[in-house]
Amino acid sequence: MTVIIDDAGVGDLLFGVVIGAYRRGSQEFSYDIIDVKYFRSHRFARKEYLKQASKVVFKLLSKLKLRPDEPIYICKGYIFDEAVEDLTRKYGNGRIFRVKVTGEPQDLTETAYLDEIRNLGYRPLKERADKRAKSFFHMMRWLKNNPDKLKYAKTGWPRLSRYRLFRSHHQVRSQKSPR
Repeated sequence: MTVIIDDAGVGDLLFGVVIGAYRRGSQEFSYDIIDVKYFRSHRFARKEYLKQASKVVFKLLSKLKLRPDEPIYICKGYIFDEAVEDLTRKYGNGRIFRVKVTGEPQDLTETAYLDEIRNLGYRPLKERADKRAKSFFHMMRWLKNNPDKLKYAKTGWPRLSRYRLFRSHHQVRSQKSPR
């Protein structure tokens, strides 16, 4: 058996990030979320989401009851850099493998993320995986039409201040003390 860890939603404007854990063989799947608050101003600048990703990974491995000597395949995405260091310290180099996640583990993690953003009332584009920029602007237009949902937006990216929708959000956030 092998446990495969993947993420979904890192580059999207809406919601936090879904981290999924899948056990090949038994097809067990579980996921958890890095809250959107880690992708806002001060926490984002301090890259606190990396520490949260590691915490979520360990939580999921515990939930799946990681077996002795069971290999852990983890997505190559930068969000797992700290998790890989922590996993290597705990389990050693021979059990942790950075991989490009495809197939069932990727599909289940992506579906979990899409379900979460649908729960907000957002309807994702069908071709969102192929057209990232189009998906970003689709989410931004949805936020403009639903300003009460700005609390679910990842607003920590400095470039967002170029857009009127996020300017006041950035100004307000930068005046507040870090949380």
